[in-house]
Amino acid sequence: MAESSPAIENLFSEGRTFPPPDEFKADALVTDRSLYEQAEQDLEGFWAEQAERLHWTKPWDQVLEWELPFAKWFVGGQLNVSDNCLDRHVEAGGGDKVAYHWEGEPGDTRTITYEELRDDVARFANGLKSIGVQRGDRVNIYMGMVPELPVAMLACARLGAAHSVVFGGFSADSLRDRINDAEAKVLITQDEGWRAGKVVPLKQNADDAVSETPSIEKVVVLRRTGNDVPWDGERDVWWHDLVEAQSADCPPEAMEAEDLLYLLYTSGTTAKPKGIMHTTGGYLTGVSTTHRLVFDLHPDTDVYWCAADIGWVTGHSYIVYGPLANHATSILYEGAPNFPDKDRWWEMIEKYKVTILYTAPTAIRTFMKWGTDWPEKHDLSSLRLLGSVGEPINPEAWVWYQTNIGGGRCPVVDTWWQTETGMIMITPLPGAVDTKPGSATFPFPGVDADIVDNDGNSVGIPGGGYLVLRKPWPAMLRGIYGDPERYKDTYWSRFEGRYFAGDGAKRDDNGYFWLLGRVDDVMNISGHRISTTEVESALVDHHDVAEAAVIGKVDETTGQQIVAFVTLKGNVEAADDTTEVLRDHVARKIGKLARPTTIIFTPDLPKTRSGKIMRRLLKDVAEERELGDVTTLADPAIVEEIREKAASRPQDD
Repeated sequence: MAESSPAIENLFSEGRTFPPPDEFKADALVTDRSLYEQAEQDLEGFWAEQAERLHWTKPWDQVLEWELPFAKWFVGGQLNVSDNCLDRHVEAGGGDKVAYHWEGEPGDTRTITYEELRDDVARFANGLKSIGVQRGDRVNIYMGMVPELPVAMLACARLGAAHSVVFGGFSADSLRDRINDAEAKVLITQDEGWRAGKVVPLKQNADDAVSETPSIEKVVVLRRTGNDVPWDGERDVWWHDLVEAQSADCPPEAMEAEDLLYLLYTSGTTAKPKGIMHTTGGYLTGVSTTHRLVFDLHPDTDVYWCAADIGWVTGHSYIVYGPLANHATSILYEGAPNFPDKDRWWEMIEKYKVTILYTAPTAIRTFMKWGTDWPEKHDLSSLRLLGSVGEPINPEAWVWYQTNIGGGRCPVVDTWWQTETGMIMITPLPGAVDTKPGSATFPFPGVDADIVDNDGNSVGIPGGGYLVLRKPWPAMLRGIYGDPERYKDTYWSRFEGRYFAGDGAKRDDNGYFWLLGRVDDVMNISGHRISTTEVESALVDHHDVAEAAVIGKVDETTGQQIVAFVTLKGNVEAADDTTEVLRDHVARKIGKLARPTTIIFTPDLPKTRSGKIMRRLLKDVAEERELGDVTTLADPAIVEEIREKAASRPQDD
């Protein structure tokens, strides 16, 4: 490939735009570009102004200390995250406000006020103290979506012990590895969890993990299902026994702004997961600011629902810390979106009068596949804003979401960010920015993003390449736990002086950012580097297609050939000519070069319980390799079904 070739081809074009609705804009927090200009003129001043909205027990001496690639924000300042999320609201007279409407999958419910949540957190923090947890310790949490999960996180924050939440869908081996890397003293789990009507054996998995974790001294167990579970009388303690006699008086520790708040592990290119470090002052500033402005939060009237799992960073930042810091009322839901039926979410939106919904494109495409009958059964008129997170959203899913869930009246904020960034980085501000289906639009005020070519040169507008961040931001990761060299090599070595996100992106003629997925998901087709995201978007643009996943299969002639796995909508059946119809559709949308060589029709795609499509497994299928780890899949059987379909179909020309 010639040196002058683009890093990633800029193929897919989307011309539709949606200005902020007049009714929405009339009451929006941000309605023009002045905030962007303020942040551009004085980055430190902008973030200092946002930080001042929090409660600091000691003011900072310096806003930013930047010794590339290590940043310190609000140096010398002291605050406590638990205090900022709970006590200050209660002390200001807001204790009766609902913090969470919780709904268990079987239908049990709880409504928890800020004062009740503060008292629960204080009692549990005192309970943790009684079993030896101190400032500076690490505590692992392995739970489902129950209210005690944020209680445990906030109790750790109150004491100054860093928490490390492990998603409840992970295996015992994954839990073991994360405990050992963090050298955690205590593990918090529950007897079992509920998922799609089945019990998840959390305590059994925890026992299997803890058998190989020498640092664990105690295992705290929440009773959820009430079924019998294995028990170690020396090590295990019931949650209710731990808190029964505890006082609700537990003064929060004064933490330094740069003290570790939590570790969250993310997979890397090696077998060893990376412990991403997030600290206290900058992180809370970043997530509270973005939560307030991106979702145009009016805390007195909004009912906000981030439908992610707290086991991922989305849940940390936009179910727990951002919303609670902003005194928001949130929805917390334990189970699957199709239990007991495919309208569970829409039923809850109607029941709780949800105004803001934040979810993943995979969920949206799944709802598309199920059809509009399910949302049409319910009154969704309370919704005023929709959000998307987790991966690039294809334009047709964006429009379906805006039309069928938002009634055509709700702005859609498509957000790009990562575990490592801690906070939303590229997004529209819904009262100020015209949106385009599938585009995350522009960097948030105070975020400096660029797109570069293979040599690190800015590609200009329009153009495609690698997404980089040129300046530090408050919620940024402070490193990889115990491995500063890996931090430097992973994020700062590819392009000198810049953070490389690992994602491809492009800008269109108007400077709008379009995320193209991981650069690992870029295919080399006859010397052209084509993003899987663009081909997937072209496929889903066809009216019969609900979802598509595309991978590059090794080919001796072209370098790679495009293999597409396609799920059709509702009751649509694949006809004899459907493959050719879809190939031609892709050719019309983005060019003949991007036509899939092979299309395999499948009733579903292999996804984790959080909704991520596991493209590496599809690559294993396409290249007839032994399958990789399937333990985190929501439905492991689907991969075998896809493999059988792939093996039985005739080879395309």
